[in-house]
Amino acid sequence: MNEANGSGSNSNNNNNNTNSLQVPIIGGAMNKSNNNNEMPPPPSVPSSMIEVPRLELDNTKKSKTMAEFLASMDNYAPIIPDTVTDYYLNKSGFDCDDIRIKRLLALATQKFVADIATDAFQYCKVRQSGNRKSGKDRKTVLTMEDLTAALADYGVNIKKPDYYS
Repeated sequence: MNEANGSGSNSNNNNNNTNSLQVPIIGGAMNKSNNNNEMPPPPSVPSSMIEVPRLELDNTKKSKTMAEFLASMDNYAPIIPDTVTDYYLNKSGFDCDDIRIKRLLALATQKFVADIATDAFQYCKVRQSGNRKSGKDRKTVLTMEDLTAALADYGVNIKKPDYYS
């Protein structure tokens, strides 16, 4: 085909070949046939069209992973009991009969509380390292100061009522 078109269109064909390498070959025989009714592939293909098959595979994989995760929630019992989760979800107006979703929310709550406790512990260690007296190891005690600082990192503002000050 390149010999018949001449040297001027040879550079165009090279550009088309370069662009066609980016696109999956769907009708490879179509380009080699001499049938004039068939249209050649477009000269340029946007990169977003190239990514489509990969995105579909990623979405399928994510859906499969989410389905497996939700299936595993049937056998998992979070630290927060289902009755406590049901009580607070009903109190907030959340109505769902799927136990997997409720356990997923309980798991998220468990992680949130654990993260706050870990951060408060770190604040306590920093505070105690500044007040360390030689020879004595103090017990670690969760104070309101440490809890307030940890919750402030998550956007929760707490302060003691005036009559406790």
